[in-house]
This record gives sequence, structure tokens and C-alpha cells, in this order.
Amino acid sequence: MTGALLAVELKDVRKHFGQVQAVRDIDVSIASGEIVAMLGPNGAGKTSTIDIILGLSRQTSGQALVFGMHPRQAVTRGLVSAVMQTGGLLKDLTVKETVQYTASLFAQSKQSKRTAEVLDRAGITQIADRRVGKCSGGEQQRLRFAMALVSDPELLVLDEPTTGMDVEGRRSFWASIRKDAEQGRTVLFATHYLEEADAYADRIILLRHGQKIADGTASEIKAMSAGRTVRVTMAEASEAELRAIPGADSVEIRGETVLIHANDSDAVARYLLTRTSARDLEITARGIEDAFLALTGDDAEPGSVNTGAIG
Repeated sequence: MTGALLAVELKDVRKHFGQVQAVRDIDVSIASGEIVAMLGPNGAGKTSTIDIILGLSRQTSGQALVFGMHPRQAVTRGLVSAVMQTGGLLKDLTVKETVQYTASLFAQSKQSKRTAEVLDRAGITQIADRRVGKCSGGEQQRLRFAMALVSDPELLVLDEPTTGMDVEGRRSFWASIRKDAEQGRTVLFATHYLEEADAYADRIILLRHGQKIADGTASEIKAMSAGRTVRVTMAEASEAELRAIPGADSVEIRGETVLIHANDSDAVARYLLTRTSARDLEITARGIEDAFLALTGDDAEPGSVNTGAIG
């Protein structure tokens, strides 16, 4: 495994598609062995940034390095593999034949691995003789994972890697990823399962409108979204009245359950208990989903969050 070199280094990276600025002045450094989640709403610039790292697209300006070299050079040397959400599978081949074919592409590489080993690592040994077209969505994702491991890459890029997997399958998948990282492999993944980023990433990078708006641990990201959530049970709650409560930031009404996100949760709780029919009041700290919405929503104020690394 490469030691001193950064796995990924982006400096002032921009990517324009005509008048559309997909990526704007992004600076990112990822060390070897880190597990980093890249999050953001649709159109935030995640795919464009990942395409640059994979050498599938070239930045309009700025510098992009993978292990100190041009991304395409790193890919050509077998240092980088990707598990994409769709595509890349021949339905008439068996699972084992697919991995064997992939391995044949790395016949000259000292990093090539035996088919049996990567099938086992991906947890699909038992379906090795099944045709790809007969595999479930989750099984096909595990097959893509096995294919990505063939070259023994130093950087593994995952795009929605657990789509189609059940809860146990996702847990097993991430256990394998964590073992890889402990041995020095770097992992960069994009996911819509925010709890995965919370549970498994060493760092989370948040993108919004092509810009990096936050970079830190899950705890640091959650801390950037100040406030707490007040949950109460109320009959015939008026959204207009609830939004007018001093200290309330936003309101969600789910039947008789009301969620109020607030910077001053004590003031909100006091109002609810003394001025309304609220009962079963509960105050909780904001989670990763609340932080995500607060930091990436269209109503987030530009410059109101840290655009550099935390800590």
C-alpha cells in the first residue's frame, strides 16, 4: 500500500458544462486508509467530483491527483477500482465466470487475486454458478464489489454500494469494507443511506450546489446543525401557530405527532406545555438526517457553514 502520498488530492477543482458550474473550487485531501462519505442532494456535484477522481472526466480547472498522479494513470496501474450502482454486467455469464473474466484483464498484474478469494470476500461463493441475470439487485452489487477487488486496489470508490441489499447484507458488506480500511485501503463512497455515513465513515464531506460546505466526522457535522428536536403529541395542531412559537426553526406534522426543530428547545417546550394541549413531550439532539437537511437545504444561508475541514 502507498504510504506517504495522499490517496486523493483535489485543489481548486472546477467542472463546467457550458454555463452550468457542476463543481466549484473544491479542495479535498483524503489520506490512505480513510473511509470517507461524500453526501449531498441531487445536483450537488457528487457524481461530477467522483468522475474526476476516477479519470472519467477532466476538471475544467484546478488540480486532481490520485496517489500523486493523474487519475487515469492511477486507474491504469490498478490502484483504483469502483463499484457503480448500475451497468457493467453480462446477464448470461455466471457469477464465477464474470469474476474470472475480470481477473483475466489483470493477468499481468502482481496484484491480481484468485477468483475464490474475492467471491468469498464479497459473500457470494454460494451463488458462484448462478447466472447474473438470475441474481437479485443486492447480489449483483456484491458481484460488482468482487470485481472491484480483483486488482487489489488501494482506492475503492463506491457509488450507492448497498442498493438492493437487505439490512443484514448491508451490515456484512460494511464489515468487509472496515477490514479493508484497517489494512490500508482507502474507501470513498456516496450514499443516500445517511445512517451508513453516520455509522461507517471516518469523515463526511458535504456538497451543495457544487461546493464543499462541510468536512468532518459525523459528530462534527451534526454539531454544525445547532438545536434540538421537540416531539409532542397534539390533536388538531395548527402549523401556522406552531411556526410562530419563539425559538422554532421548522415544523413537521405527522398526524397527531408534531416535530419542532428549534435552537431554543427549552423555550419551545415551555410554550407547548403552558399554552397548548401538547402531551408526551420529548427532546432529542439532532441526528445526521437533520444536519444534512439543515446544511444542504435551499434555505441554508451561503457562508453560514464551515467550507473547510473541521478541527
